[in-house]
Amino acid sequence: MFVVVGVSGGIAAYKTVQLVRALVLNGHEVHVVPTGDALRFVGTATWEAVSRHPVTTSVHDDVAEVRHVSLGTRADLVVVAPATANTLARMAAGIADNLLGVTLLASTAPVLVAPAMHTAMWEHAATQQNVATLRARGVHIVGPADGPLTGGDSGPGRMSEPDEILAAALALLPVEGDDRADEDALDALGDLGGHGDHGDLAGRTVAVSTGGTREPIDPVRFLGNRSSGRQGAEVALAAAARGARVRLVAAHVDEGVLAEASRHPRIEIARAGTAEELGTAMRAAAADADVVVMVAAVADYRVAEVSHEKLRKEDGDGTATLSLVQNPDILADLVAARAPGQRIVGFAAETASSAAELVERGLRKRERKGVDLLAVNRVDWDRGFETSDNAVVIVAAEGVVSEAAGTKRAVADALWDAVVALDS
Repeated sequence: MFVVVGVSGGIAAYKTVQLVRALVLNGHEVHVVPTGDALRFVGTATWEAVSRHPVTTSVHDDVAEVRHVSLGTRADLVVVAPATANTLARMAAGIADNLLGVTLLASTAPVLVAPAMHTAMWEHAATQQNVATLRARGVHIVGPADGPLTGGDSGPGRMSEPDEILAAALALLPVEGDDRADEDALDALGDLGGHGDHGDLAGRTVAVSTGGTREPIDPVRFLGNRSSGRQGAEVALAAAARGARVRLVAAHVDEGVLAEASRHPRIEIARAGTAEELGTAMRAAAADADVVVMVAAVADYRVAEVSHEKLRKEDGDGTATLSLVQNPDILADLVAARAPGQRIVGFAAETASSAAELVERGLRKRERKGVDLLAVNRVDWDRGFETSDNAVVIVAAEGVVSEAAGTKRAVADALWDAVVALDS
């Protein structure tokens, strides 16, 4: 496949060298298009050596071949990594005063962007609006991650690791040839120092649940909850990026939430509707898993008798009563059936008047459920559900072991850090 990798002027450009080499080793034709500022961080000679093609930043080179147009029109995929705040703004505005800008405008191929910048720049309203504009146009965004930044600061804005970008890129390329192609690329990247098969979850199988169960009342109505499924999807993607094989069991999720996970070579997805269906699917997924993470929002109750016909207002007296029965406790069942050495993590959405009350509720629930870790997040009408960010307190038998706030991917990575720490 013909892949164009755009590189903008950020220190994270050194990571993109690994990405380019892994794509080349997987048999793709890769052309690097750096901005002028990008060459201040990684020089032309390096890009030409790893891509095996000439590199230029100017639309005035190779004019006879109209290279500034041909790169875009020939591309099967365009990746921009790192994408600085400046580059995101230029992409959103359609500015094409360099080779990268022209290439992007000339291409109809999928575009994958890996942002990288200081937290303040990432969180600025202008950047967020530019990202929203690009998403609306169909541009795929991977990251940014939450972690240490240049200069000693820490927070969201760190470019995603090359293996995560690679997995997202491979998922967007048309399927061609051997089914092992994607895994070969991931192996190659792992050998270059990324996570991949050499990550801290490499060789492990994990089972993750996500979404909200729906308990039918009649053919039209159901009992449900506000879970979008985003947090569980990010937990699965983060595990896969760290080398794990992931079995993702999804109840109801918002449209598009599973798009990236469904294309990831390390993730298998099974679907479930009701709590009983989710329990059956999770027991199968967890049977030989090393780690089980229950993120799904499971309905505590179901209707005792489901009507096979729509319940109509005119058939009643203006009131309606539903008889409910309790659903099985899936998490408790998984703990009871756990294999030796298996780690089990639960999620608990709680309303609480204070941080201390939230922690107290979490500690009691962790002990009652018998899980190794419990991630507790405070929910409200405008918090926790149906949002792009989250905040959790992770508790273990000894108390609070971690706290995380930010994007749901950042929360997912903090969760896996806590899981890995259990065995360290």
